[in-house]
Amino acid sequence: MRFSRRSNWNTEESELARAHRERALAGLSTADLTASNPTRCGFEFDHALLRALANPQALDYDPQPRGLLRAREAVCGYYADHGVTVAPEQVVLTTSTSEAYSFLFRLLCDPGSEILVPQPGYPLFDFLAALDDVRLKAAPLVYDQGWQIEPEGLRQAITPATRAIVLVHPNNPTGHFTKPWEAEELGRLCREHDLSLIVDEVFLDYGFAGRPASFAAGLEGVPVFVVSGLSKIAGMPQMKAAWIVATGPEKTAALDRLEVIADTFLSMNAPVQHALPVWLETRAAIQAQIRERVATNLTELDRQLEGQPVIRRLEAEGGWYAVLRIAALQTDERTVLELLQRGAWVQPGYFFGMPDSGWLVVSLLGSPGEFREGIRILFDYFEQAQDLSS
Repeated sequence: MRFSRRSNWNTEESELARAHRERALAGLSTADLTASNPTRCGFEFDHALLRALANPQALDYDPQPRGLLRAREAVCGYYADHGVTVAPEQVVLTTSTSEAYSFLFRLLCDPGSEILVPQPGYPLFDFLAALDDVRLKAAPLVYDQGWQIEPEGLRQAITPATRAIVLVHPNNPTGHFTKPWEAEELGRLCREHDLSLIVDEVFLDYGFAGRPASFAAGLEGVPVFVVSGLSKIAGMPQMKAAWIVATGPEKTAALDRLEVIADTFLSMNAPVQHALPVWLETRAAIQAQIRERVATNLTELDRQLEGQPVIRRLEAEGGWYAVLRIAALQTDERTVLELLQRGAWVQPGYFFGMPDSGWLVVSLLGSPGEFREGIRILFDYFEQAQDLSS
């Protein structure tokens, strides 16, 4: 059998994955500092949420490429809560943000086109781009008393093949919210080079200091496509509901084309569309739990960091991850393996496009007790390593 080059991935189990699996099979306890699934982190979900799936109207098959009007109106209500006016005609429902990205890559790109993606960032884009025959080019986020985009780095990465810039607001895992001056720079670049802006706002509701503005308001003269969904907004990744909001010039033509793409797949199921208004209306309960958990674990992390000479937490403004700067004495993969042997499971920074040494990423979503123990193991490891080197 001949397979496509786009699916020619290395699917062999990595050394890290194998070590983690073998430890679990041996029945050894491990404090998980990588938890990212809200349904597995001990939050309390109202069982009544499932009743919304039993709406009798879902028995009627009414294929609407952009999604049922009532569901799209619920998405508009979500943005109204953020002070942004969005019309239902601007919304296209998808089963996931991954599908939303795929729709947008198909809308904007030809085979071989390029998308700029700031790094550090979530590694999902690599697979999506490969499947849609699109090339990714990294553009740096830099750290100087906080994360920020580097406009000149973006400019130098742009080529005639570039079609769009992807922006995660706030970024995962750095927690960087795009500032007004950065948005102005991005707008200038997009207008100058005829680019679109794809903005992922799944973590928008988890700012550490209030609720930042959504990009759904758009940038003057720039096609902006905002992507979000229930995975983070309602802590329900299993329900597979997301959307695209199109703003800016030529949005009508873009939405007409997106409608054809969506009509080709007709992927979103009726029960979820009918339940979407209920889940968005009741999102405050789970969001409050997540925000409290993240704040509790962040406070614990900073408490244990006091007096630590070799570990520094980089500033973050939102999301549910923390980036740790460590001494680059060996590869982060080796550090992660040695931490796993001691009972703490953490992600190396290179998973997110950081250098191979000097960076760790921890999730703030796990249970406080498990998080406290995992951070204790991590800090004990570095204290002992420092003692040995001194």
